[in-house]
Amino acid sequence: MSFEINGNPFSQTPRAGQCLRTFLRELGHFGAKKGCDAGDCGACTVLLDGEPVHSCLIPAFRADGRVVTTIEGLGGEAGMHPMQQAFIDAQGFQCGFCTAGMILTCASLNQAQRTDLGAALKGNICRCTGYRSIEDALDGRNNIDETVEPGAAFGRSLPAPAGPDVVRGAAHYTFDTTIDGLLHIKLLRSPHAHAKIVAIDKSEALNVPGVHAVLTHEDAPSALFSTARHEKDWMDPDDTRILDDVVRFIGQKVAAVVAETEAAAEEACRRLKVAYDILPAVIDPEQAMAPGAPIVHPDRTTENRVANARRNIVAETHGEFGDVAAALAASAVTYEDTFTTQRVQHAALETHGGLAWLDEVGVLNVRSSTQVPFLTRRALSDIFGLPADKVRVFCERVGGGFGGKQEMFVEDILALAALKTTRPVKLELTREEQFIATSTRHPMRVHIKAGADANGKLTALQLDVLSNTGAYGNHAGPVLFHAAAESISVYNCPNKKVDGVAVYTNTVPAGAFRGYGLPQALLAVEAAIDELAMQLGISPYDMRRRNIVKPGDPMLSPTPSEYHDVFYGSYGLDQCLDLVERAMQADSQQTDLPPEWLIGEGIALTMIDTVPPAGHIADAMIALRDDGGFDLTVGTAEFGNGTSTVHRQIAATALATTVEGIRLRQSDTAHGGHDTGAYGSAGTFVAGKATHAAAMQLAAELKTAAAGAWLCDARACVLEDGCVVSGVRRMPFAELAAIARERGHPLAATGNSSGTPRSVAFNVQGFRVAVNKATGELRILRSVQAADAGRVANPIQCRGQVEGGVAQALGAALYEEMVIDADGRVTNPRFRDYHLPSLADVPRTEVLFADTSDSIGPMGAKSMSESPYNPVAPALGNAIADATGIRVTSTPFKPDRLFPALHGKFGS
Repeated sequence: MSFEINGNPFSQTPRAGQCLRTFLRELGHFGAKKGCDAGDCGACTVLLDGEPVHSCLIPAFRADGRVVTTIEGLGGEAGMHPMQQAFIDAQGFQCGFCTAGMILTCASLNQAQRTDLGAALKGNICRCTGYRSIEDALDGRNNIDETVEPGAAFGRSLPAPAGPDVVRGAAHYTFDTTIDGLLHIKLLRSPHAHAKIVAIDKSEALNVPGVHAVLTHEDAPSALFSTARHEKDWMDPDDTRILDDVVRFIGQKVAAVVAETEAAAEEACRRLKVAYDILPAVIDPEQAMAPGAPIVHPDRTTENRVANARRNIVAETHGEFGDVAAALAASAVTYEDTFTTQRVQHAALETHGGLAWLDEVGVLNVRSSTQVPFLTRRALSDIFGLPADKVRVFCERVGGGFGGKQEMFVEDILALAALKTTRPVKLELTREEQFIATSTRHPMRVHIKAGADANGKLTALQLDVLSNTGAYGNHAGPVLFHAAAESISVYNCPNKKVDGVAVYTNTVPAGAFRGYGLPQALLAVEAAIDELAMQLGISPYDMRRRNIVKPGDPMLSPTPSEYHDVFYGSYGLDQCLDLVERAMQADSQQTDLPPEWLIGEGIALTMIDTVPPAGHIADAMIALRDDGGFDLTVGTAEFGNGTSTVHRQIAATALATTVEGIRLRQSDTAHGGHDTGAYGSAGTFVAGKATHAAAMQLAAELKTAAAGAWLCDARACVLEDGCVVSGVRRMPFAELAAIARERGHPLAATGNSSGTPRSVAFNVQGFRVAVNKATGELRILRSVQAADAGRVANPIQCRGQVEGGVAQALGAALYEEMVIDADGRVTNPRFRDYHLPSLADVPRTEVLFADTSDSIGPMGAKSMSESPYNPVAPALGNAIADATGIRVTSTPFKPDRLFPALHGKFGS
């Protein structure tokens, strides 16, 4: 066979049945990514004779004699295709995992196709950007600041440093590498929701040619741990083993096969014979707490940090301020209802996976798709009894996270296999495994009671929360506590009550997900505020203005937190309300929709603590190079959250240089220091503070060193345009580096941040919608979000975080739903059966920023990665209620859910 790939001939013959994607990757063309293996996401897109195709669906032999173009060859000899440059100019990517496929499709579009981008790009999914910047790229818009003077990087729309590599397909993700002698891992998973493993017969599996090992619970350490990764282990229960002799949900790993090829490992999995003793299972969270219900973890106690295993309660919270019952009885208006939210998958396009090997000095190396390399190293060290310096965990660029990779789902098995076989090993989850065996958002039932006086002042707020954490308690407690905290502490109210429980069920575990419990609780709280306002005849904006916390007000929710380090570093919630109200009023023209369409508007607000409680640690190191530039080392990971850009901006500003002068190393435990991880809205607020501290310390060192050479006072020195300046004297950084090298004292500094004190960020979302009262169809006519991010470190990047958060939240609000049947099985574990937003589904959201500067955050900045997601479904629910007069209390707001209520009210 003869293949032409990117203008070069190849004569290799693909294996029987091999798809084009795996063939290309084996030839070193890593730009074709694995996102779904079903032709649903477009991450594997290549051009075949100039036409975009999903290479996971094309048998490799069909490319014989044809011209294949991958992202690496799109630019040809010129190096950069105009569409690649357009994506850099528009910053049309975040994590970048979808970008190669997206660019190839965009580059192939003709003018007719560009008139309907929704149809033209329906085969390419982006989970990060919200699509606006991708559309900007196609429109030729430039969203970046071309020139920025030295020392002025912070606050400017500078491009992501990895941009050129991302658009050329040269950015390395977890599996974009080759390793000699690599073995492959495949996992046998439980077909039962609850069972005891009686025996596993490995004999036939071990006879499969190429199989090196079959690992079961008998081969794994017996240590209990949590897959959740937090700085403090006490936040999560110890209820998980690498491989267990009891399975608690359909999809739980039973055994791991290690073989020369994936095919051999899969065949060996099929030949494993497992004898199960089937145990009673409980699927419904209400039933899980009932007397006589099957117990998911009967041997767990409070020592394992499980609140009440006999009732399947992992964590609970109860508390009251004032007298809610009396306040409700005396209120002028009250509201009460129950809201339910569904399971949602993170759907990061890069699935969980990694590589592990022992190096020549016996260090266990794990390269994985993780948000928390340092915490994962700690866990592996503890579980396997290895010294910390004998474990290295690192990540390259990560293809999306959204909280789902604040877990340890694969690194433990990788470590076990590498240690047992002493060979390098690989485990890459399939898309189906991602659905059935990792984690989801916590489904919740939230019952709310609320009251207000005749003037619109809140008199009572009461939440009763039931959270379904699934078979394991990773993040169960913190998500529950967070859901019941900022959702009501953003409102002043003298009487508040919270009762919350998180329960085990024999279903796929829930875990950390962008917003961390607030999207679920806010659906109820923000609906209650609107319903009270409607009864009183007060506008939703004014109702909130009368009740939101203001600087100086306590931020209270029962039970009182033991952490008292949250402050108003800046306050822009009032501005956010004003910005959204003005934007909605300025664009309130009548639509030309037929009369069966009902028009309505809705808003919702949110407050979020910028960092998790109990400590979030980041170290940074920066050193002057011989060429006058700087090497900056941080631990936080880059997965589209933009930390790589912001850290360089912080350092460049503090050191009066350009971002090009800052060379960044990150997310590798071998670099030293510590970083709790890129989660909890901490990438800028915590790790950025560490970078700022290190850069400011080095700035002082530079001044001192120059002053020593000049024999003057360091206080008379300033940094300016890559030099130390004192009066008319100027010493370039490169000259200073040479002096320091001659003296044997390289100029370097470290910085640290402990994550305390903490600040708060605010967001307000507004929607105008149209609902067809005959069909239940919903159209979004207007979307506006105002954000208080403090001093915005990078406006285009921060806007992208908001747009992406809104798009992701709209998917969950309108159609995304993991369906669990009566046996506990996920019935739609593929993208094809799980509707992810495409470009046609997402409206353009106008993003507005409050004018604030945070006194706690680095250079006035604070978080804006999680919070844009939180007010979306509540605002949409309020807009639907305003349009129809019907309060829909369950997400997603699908037409088939809206239709019965509309039919009941308006008839046919």
